[in-house]
Parts: sequence; C-alpha cells; structure tokens
Amino acid sequence: MRTSLAERSQLRTPLFVLTLVYASSVVLNAQAQVSPQTREGQLGGQEPLRAAHASRVDRPPKLDGTLDDPAWQQASPITNFLQREPFEGQAPTEKTEVRILYSKHEVYFGITCFDSDPKGIVATELRRDVSQELDDYFEIVIDSAHDRRNAYVFQINPLGTQRDALITEEQRTDTSTGDGDPGWDGVWTSEARVTERGWTATVAIPFSTLNFMQSRDVTWGINFKRFIRRKNEEDLWSAWRRVDGASRISHAGQLQGISDIGSGRLFIVKPYGLAGFSHFPPSAAGTGFTPGTSPLYTGGVDVKLGLRSNLVANFTANTDFADADVDTQKFNLTPYKLFFPEKRQFFLENAGVFTFPLGGDVDSLFFSRQIGIDPITGEEVPINGGAKVTGSLGQFELGIMDVDTRPSGPNPYANYAVMRVKRALWGGSYIGLMGIDKRSGNPLDRFNQTEGADTRLVFFKDLAVDMFAAQTRTPGFISGQTDFGGGFHYQSNWLELIGDHRKIGPHFNPEVGFLERQDCICDYLDANFKVRPRIERVRELNFEGFMFHAPDTHHVLQTQEWQTTFRIEFNNGSYSDDDIVDVFTQRLIIPFNLYKNVSIPVGEYHWTRHQLTYGSPQDRRLTLNFYERFGSYYNGHLNEARVRATYRASERLSFNVAEQWNRFRLGATSDPAGNPLPARSGDFSVIFGSFQTNYSFSRFLTLSTLLQMDTANNQGASANIRLRWNYRPDSDLYVIYTAGQRFASLVAANPPQFYENRFAIKFTYSWRP
Repeated sequence: MRTSLAERSQLRTPLFVLTLVYASSVVLNAQAQVSPQTREGQLGGQEPLRAAHASRVDRPPKLDGTLDDPAWQQASPITNFLQREPFEGQAPTEKTEVRILYSKHEVYFGITCFDSDPKGIVATELRRDVSQELDDYFEIVIDSAHDRRNAYVFQINPLGTQRDALITEEQRTDTSTGDGDPGWDGVWTSEARVTERGWTATVAIPFSTLNFMQSRDVTWGINFKRFIRRKNEEDLWSAWRRVDGASRISHAGQLQGISDIGSGRLFIVKPYGLAGFSHFPPSAAGTGFTPGTSPLYTGGVDVKLGLRSNLVANFTANTDFADADVDTQKFNLTPYKLFFPEKRQFFLENAGVFTFPLGGDVDSLFFSRQIGIDPITGEEVPINGGAKVTGSLGQFELGIMDVDTRPSGPNPYANYAVMRVKRALWGGSYIGLMGIDKRSGNPLDRFNQTEGADTRLVFFKDLAVDMFAAQTRTPGFISGQTDFGGGFHYQSNWLELIGDHRKIGPHFNPEVGFLERQDCICDYLDANFKVRPRIERVRELNFEGFMFHAPDTHHVLQTQEWQTTFRIEFNNGSYSDDDIVDVFTQRLIIPFNLYKNVSIPVGEYHWTRHQLTYGSPQDRRLTLNFYERFGSYYNGHLNEARVRATYRASERLSFNVAEQWNRFRLGATSDPAGNPLPARSGDFSVIFGSFQTNYSFSRFLTLSTLLQMDTANNQGASANIRLRWNYRPDSDLYVIYTAGQRFASLVAANPPQFYENRFAIKFTYSWRP
C-alpha cells in the first residue's frame, strides 16, 4: 500500500529527537544504581578481582625490547597466570612476568616470557594489524574507563610486531583473527627480543592514545594474555575460565597506583594527498563510468579529537579509500546475498559501538558497507565528508555518525545519519536504541528510515538472553516493515546451546543494514556437546546438531535445514570438521539463476549433502586446509572442493594459496549400469581462487601482492599490488596498483564485474598540534 505525499512528509519527523527523548527516559527510570561488581555477585558471583600496581618513574625506561634498564626493577612483577587452554585453571607450562611503570605522559610494560625451549618460539609476522594467531604473542587489555564493558587491546609477537584492537560490550571475535575489532589504530611503541631464556618485550602507550585525561586516584581494568603457539596454550592473568577469555572485561583485574599524570587531549590531524590514473574499458560505456584513461589527483583530511575521557570525535573530508584491502572473490551458489566485511578505516574505527545484531549469522540493522560503495556494482561512491562521535558517558555507550556522498555514475547523492545508544546494566547486559536515516537524490527512493530497540541480559555468567524489535519506513509501503525476535545463548565447558526466533515482515527494508531474507518466521536451535577425553594428542571432541525452520509470514515453508556435525581438535592445532549429514528443503517462488544460462525452475526442492574438512597443525611453516562438500543440490549434484595453503618461508616472506572448484551436474551423473553420462547444457564447472605473497623489508615497509582468478567471469583475472611504508607513527606512504574490482557486489547473484586499471600513490601525515 502506497503512502500519500502528506504521509511521506510526516515520516520526516527528526528520528534522533525521538531517540534522545527515549534515551533520557531510560536514564530517569533506570533501576537503582548498583555497581557492576555487586550485580555480578547477585547473578552468580565470580572470583575475587586480581590487583596490579604501577610504579612511577621520573624518566622513561629504555625501550629496546630488553629489561636491562634498572628502572624495571622498581616494579613488582606480576606472575600468577593460569591456563585457559588446554587445562583450565592449572599453572602454565612456562612462566610469565609483567612489570608496569608510568611517567607523566605514558604507561610502560616490561614483559618476560620464559621458555624452556627458545628454539620452539614461533615468530613469523612482521606486518602490523595482521592476525598473529600462527605466532607466539603477548596481549595487554586495558579498560581505561573502568566501565567493565569496553577495552583497548595491544598485542605483540616476539618480533615486536604490533596488532591493536577494541573490545566493545565484551563482544567476542573470530578466534582465527584475535581478540577485539582490529579496525582501531593507536599510536604506541614496542620492541621485542628472543633470548636464551625465552623472549622479552617493552611497550610504551601514551595516555593520549587511550584518550585518558583523569589525573588522580586512577583505577583501570587490566588483563594480560600469553599464547604459546607450539603448545596451543593460552595463559591469562584474569578471566581464565574457558568460556570467558580476554574479552570478558567484567572479569579483568584492576591496575592501581597511577596518579598525577599530565596527559593532553587526544588531537590528531591527518591530511592526505593522492595522485595516479584510472582506466575503464569501452564496455563501461553507458554504466555511468567513463571509458578510457582519467587522471587522479585529490586530497583530504581526517581529524581525531578527544572530547573527554573515553569519548572521541572523528571527522573526514573528501575521504579516499585507495589504501583499503580489496575483497576476496566468492562465487555465490545460493539465492541469498553474500556478506563481505568492512575494510575501510574510517568505518572500522569504533565500529563495535554501532553493532545491532538481528539474529542469524550476519544480519544487522546497520552495515557500513552500504555507505560509499555501490551495493550492485561494488564501485566506490565519493564521500564529501563525514563525522562521528563514539565512546562512553558514564553507564552509556554512544555512537553518532553522519556521512554525505556525492553523485557518481548510477549513484545519486545521499546523506546517512546513524545514532546508537546503549545503557549498561549488570556485567555484559545492556538496553539500547538505534536510529538510521537515509536521504537520497533518487526520485524513486528519496528516503529510508530504520529504528530499533534491543537488550541483552546476562544471567549466572554463562546465559545471555537477547531481544530486539525494529521497523523501517520506505516510500510505497505502510505495513510489513517490522522485524522482531529474541534468542538465548548458553555456554559452559561441556555444552553450548543457541536458540533464536524472529519474524521478518515482507517489506522490512533496512537499506543501510544487511538482511539475508525477508518475509520469514525463522526458528533456529543449535546444541553442541563438547567432550575432553583422555586420549593422547586429542584436545576436544564436538558433537553438534542444529535445526532451522523458516516458513513465510503466511506459514508456507520456504527453507528448512537440519544438520549433524562431528569435530575433533588436536593439541597441535590441527582439526577435522565433518558434517555427517545436511538435509535441506528450499522453495523457489521465482527462478534462481545459478550460473550464466543455468536457472533452477520454480518449485520445492529437497537435497542432502555431506562435508569433510581437515586442517593441519598450526605451528608449522606450511599449513594446509582441505574441504570437500558433496551430494545432491536442487535438481542436480554439486561438488565443492577447496584447498588453502600458507607457507611462511621466513619472518619476511610468506605465501598464501586458496583455490575452490565448484562442479555442478544436472540430475543423474551415471546410467543404471554405472557408466558416466555425457555433460549437458546445464552442467558447469567454475574455478576461482587467489595467490598472495607478502614481503616485509622491516616492520615498517611491506609489499603485498594479491592475484585472483574467477572462470565464471569473462574478465576473471584481477590483481592488487600494494607497497606500504610506515615512515613515522600513524603516517604512511602507499603505492597501489589494482587491476579488476576492489569491492564486491552485495546482490544475491554473480553480476558482471566492471574491470578497472587503477594506479595511485597516497601520502598521509599524522600531525599532533
């Protein structure tokens, strides 16, 4: 049902005014103030908090990766680590010591990781902000606001290589990438040395990097983590329970002793300049992009300003994302959208504040890739400027963003306004609101508004209950624009239970979010039993089963899946992950274009598939992953074979290969006698994959090359070559060449690519007035 012009004008009521009013009411009507520690005690209790002490020094200690400077002896060493993996709560197999000093402007950490077999230390990564999960590493987690919800992560390996991240609302991340969201970048220094007794490291973190301005009676939340790669062992100072880990900020220890510091306000001005050229082929004519070669010359500036402790404003003008990583290509074998993660720094920083999950694996009310990237072609849309404020105010977590894009090709101008507010309750619990307002120059879609409320309630430390309700406003519709639901997640050492129920209206349309499907009553239940038998070399056995049932809102079944899985994890990091059976039902209401001229007709389909997966030990220079999925698929048979290999020749040079072969055959593949049938017009094979090399001249100068191939596309070869020189902290020179498409399409299909040759030199300079 379409709206009138009068109704449409009413929809322009300032959404964020309503949001702020409601947020204020939450403050006024919130329950009586109870400290996080007290609430945790009411809801299951925890171990007594551990305490550490920082010692003041008049001059900075020598930061050369050793602890030879006598100043380090002024600090009492922290030694009482415990294992999280493999033996929860037991003493570590190797001793670790941490010393903490501070001066007027910085805090210093001296780390000694003793090792009975120094030759077994794994250190292969020199590139900053890359996952160090294949190395030994040490991690410092700092909750400078002491809100017991959010924290900064500083991680180093035995080469002194840095990785930093943010943990927001105790959110856990993929264990293959490390703790926290790595989109945040801070200015800090680190050095490390491998010795005859293990390895040592020194770290200096300016108080301004933490945006910390308080100067007296300082108490921080703090935790430390050590990972020993060859033993696949994780040692923690606090929050060492297997179901906790470093992201459980509410169970971190406390750091005391810091007082009378002289930190200045966080203020960074970062201009950039870019020059180069771009070339589109003649086939780009009529798409909004100009065929031929065009010069590139532009500039802009980013500003980061600390408004107060733990509250930061970011500003950007004429933003350029030439230095963002390119997307890894995928071939879509489903009628649903593919999800590609955000890779652009402006949107990655403090991105966790804007998280509003809608259930499922990736559905979210806000997805920043919808801003500044055409969702259909994947081409970049120029950004005039943007601003955002993120951080905490007392018990509130706040995120406000406004971004303005200009016309480009088929994309009209647009403005995006986003606001997120969360009120902390007890440990890990919150209640929150979100509002999104999109205004566009598209006469057929001038606006799209989204608003939602959600809550997470944590009971007895291991049970989390989530609930949400959201609605959209889109021209032409007045009903069917809601999505609401809830779920629970229970996790213990031996059992993980996940349940989820949601109802998605047929016209629910979060244009600045990610939604896999509409018109669905979705129910999901998953049970995973985890056993740790006394079998040599075996760490854990998993027996998992799930059921997904999804009729439309008229209760006509659209999708149903049930699956049983067996996993085995070995102490050396190798694993096997096998789907014993995966039974699927899918109803198509429109034909599904699987590949080029191969379409699956309308109808109801049933199929059964199986999966075999093996991953080799993770402490070797050569690591391998094999994956084979096979069985029936719609009206045919589909085999998906994948292989990934990583070879770390040295700490400077590494290679990565990833290949996938998809082979589809219509109907029966052999006659009754077992003889293979000849290929038919609906049969196809698609091969796609990538070859990546990385060479690090040092921690500050790296060369990366990514070559990709996709036989499903006429121009299926692409390349990205990037040289990065970090010539001073937070300042870089990039030389980048890209042939192909940088960003992938988000549509539920495999659209043709816009092939582009692009060469750019980008220079950034970080200046602190």
